[in-house]
Amino acid sequence: MKAIGASIVLVLLVAVVASAIGVVYARQQDRILFGALTQLIREQDDLNTEFGRLELEQATWAEPNRIEQIARGQLGMVNPGAADTVVVKP
Repeated sequence: MKAIGASIVLVLLVAVVASAIGVVYARQQDRILFGALTQLIREQDDLNTEFGRLELEQATWAEPNRIEQIARGQLGMVNPGAADTVVVKP
């Protein structure tokens, strides 16, 4: 009888130790994954900031007045006169 009781205690002790190791492992994985999540959120915020800056820069470069100034100044473009205009009918 004593051998059966001792083996049950030994099995229970092994189960408790295995459970404790499992808890420690799960907590460590949680810490690692939380660190990775925090880093990814920081990168997302940085990318969102950069995206906003690029949208603002694109809007500045694509401003109609700026494009017209470049077309007239650097490319020598002008509005066509009445004689240069051709109306095409369908």
